[in-house]
Order: sequence, then structure tokens, then C-alpha cells
Amino acid sequence: MNELPSDPAMLLSFLNMKLRDSYASLEELCDDLDIDRDALIKRMADAGFEYSAENKRFW
Repeated sequence: MNELPSDPAMLLSFLNMKLRDSYASLEELCDDLDIDRDALIKRMADAGFEYSAENKRFW
């Protein structure tokens, strides 16, 4: 996984900012940053967050 914030709250903020400002989808973000999408979703789920494709954000 690319250099992402290790703190779950910082990672949440980072991902949601990128999704809001720079990417049309989580798939696009993961492709561009060379991140394994499934591993990222699991990492966020382990921290208590889930991805909403409808809202294009983690919560």
C-alpha cells in the first residue's frame, strides 16, 4: 500500500478529501495511488468505517 496516514482518523480525512476533490470513484483513487482497494476497505472496516459508493465517501 502506498504511503497513507497510519492513524485511522487521519486516513479517513485524507481519503474523503481526495474522493471529494480529486477522484470520481474509489476505484480511480486506488488505481492512481497504486492501492489495493480490497485491502483499503478492510483496513477502514477494521477501524470502524465503511465505504458508501452512493455518497462517495467513508463514514
